[in-house]
Amino acid sequence: MKSYFITGTDTGIGKTCFTAGLAMAMKNSGIDVGVMKPFSTGISQKTGYQSEDVKILVEASGTKDDESLVNPYFFPIPASPYMAANKLKTAIDVSLVLDRFEKLQSLHDSVLVEGIGGIMTPILKDYCVADLIKDMNLEAIIVTSSRIGTINHTLLTCDTCKKYGIKTKGIIVNNFDVTGYAVDELASDLKNLSGVDVLCTIPHVDGCNADKISKILIENGMLSAL
Repeated sequence: MKSYFITGTDTGIGKTCFTAGLAMAMKNSGIDVGVMKPFSTGISQKTGYQSEDVKILVEASGTKDDESLVNPYFFPIPASPYMAANKLKTAIDVSLVLDRFEKLQSLHDSVLVEGIGGIMTPILKDYCVADLIKDMNLEAIIVTSSRIGTINHTLLTCDTCKKYGIKTKGIIVNNFDVTGYAVDELASDLKNLSGVDVLCTIPHVDGCNADKISKILIENGMLSAL
C-alpha cells in the first residue's frame, strides 16, 4: 500500500486522531504500517514520548521504531516549527527529516506522515509543510471539520496542493463540531466545489479514540479507497 501525508485545514482539526485511527485500521487488516510526525511542538510529556501526538500515533500503529525516526524534531513550546526553532535558537535540517522518512519507508509497507498545523505552516523562512509534502513525493489526505468557515479553509488547502503540484487523494470530514454544517451536505458541496473526493466522514467521537475511529474507517471502506 502507498504511503500518505495527512495534512489539515488548521491546527486542532483532528489530524492526529484520524491518522491514529487509520494506522490502527491498517494494522488490524494485516498491513505493516509505520507512522511519522516530522515536527511536533507543545508541552513535553513527563514519561515516554516527548509529544503526546507521537505517543498516540505509535500506540495506535503498534510500531517499535525509535522516537528519533518517528519524530525528528520536537520543540517544547506551542508554535510553528519556524517560530519555535527561532525562539530556541535551533537549526532545522530538512534533509535529516527526509532521510529518516526514507528509513521508515524501508522498514514498513506503508508510512503515514502527519503534518503540523495547516499546509502553509512554516518550517523554515521559505519552506512550509507543502514543500515537505512535495519533497517526500507523497499524496495528501486533507482533514477538515464541519464547522462554519470550513469550506473556505478546505478550498484554500486544495488550491495550495494544486499550486505545489501535490496530488490530493481525498478529503476527510471530521465532525467534531456538531453545531456546524450538516455533514452529508458539506461533503457533497466540498466535492462539487473542489473536485476532490470526500473519502470518509467521521461522526462526533468523544476524545481521541483510535479504536473507534479505526472501526468507522473500515466500515466506510476507507482502506479500499486508498
